[in-house]
Amino acid sequence: MVGVTFFGDFDLASAAIWLFWIFFAGLVYYLQTENMREGYPLRDDDDGVPANESLFPLPKEKTFKLRDGRGELTVPSREYEDSKMRDGLALAQSSVSTGSPWIPTGDPMVDGVGPASWAPRRDEPELDAHGHVKIKPMSGLEDFKVSAGRDPRGKPVVGRDGEVVGRITDMWVDVPEQLVRFLTVDLNPEGTGKTRLIPMTMAVIKQNRVVVRSLMENNWENVPTIKSPDQVTLLEEEKIMAYYAGGTLYAS
Repeated sequence: MVGVTFFGDFDLASAAIWLFWIFFAGLVYYLQTENMREGYPLRDDDDGVPANESLFPLPKEKTFKLRDGRGELTVPSREYEDSKMRDGLALAQSSVSTGSPWIPTGDPMVDGVGPASWAPRRDEPELDAHGHVKIKPMSGLEDFKVSAGRDPRGKPVVGRDGEVVGRITDMWVDVPEQLVRFLTVDLNPEGTGKTRLIPMTMAVIKQNRVVVRSLMENNWENVPTIKSPDQVTLLEEEKIMAYYAGGTLYAS
């Protein structure tokens, strides 16, 4: 009809505003559900799904193909939904009230609970951008040398109680970062290869010794070991660092 526009009296400005709000609400919903791919499903003190897990439902499982031929990863993972994750842990709840502290019932440093707890990371070494192992012992790296600070190799290692427990024999370097990550300590005075790794962040290198304040003489035997002499896996790193961190509270 002549003189009548296609939209007539339709309010385009109002429609644009409403479309924006609908889009924004959908974006918030999408981002919130995607944010729940890590750390979910949640667990309560009884290892069950809490009643107030979230206002939003868990997203559908998504599978990622990992680089360097390391398989696939599906998140969020529902493989543990029907299992009791706390079965076998040496912990006892201090009270029936939700949120009450859990008390270790054994040796927490060995059991891996409390401050000494660790996450089940992949039992494979960390790789750099080129697919090469990142952390390697310095004894096998011809291009690396100590250019600043004190070289800890050859120095005795003492714990919080001041007792000598061994001697530093090597340093482990994050090759692409050019950063020392671990020290190797030989616990046998004769140097027969009874070695453990010390996280560099837990060691203080002094003029005539290396001090590790989180452990005492009787704790060194139980430091988690590594299965390969020239590489350390992500899981092994996790357990080693958790053991030293737990010693800050539990070693005495």
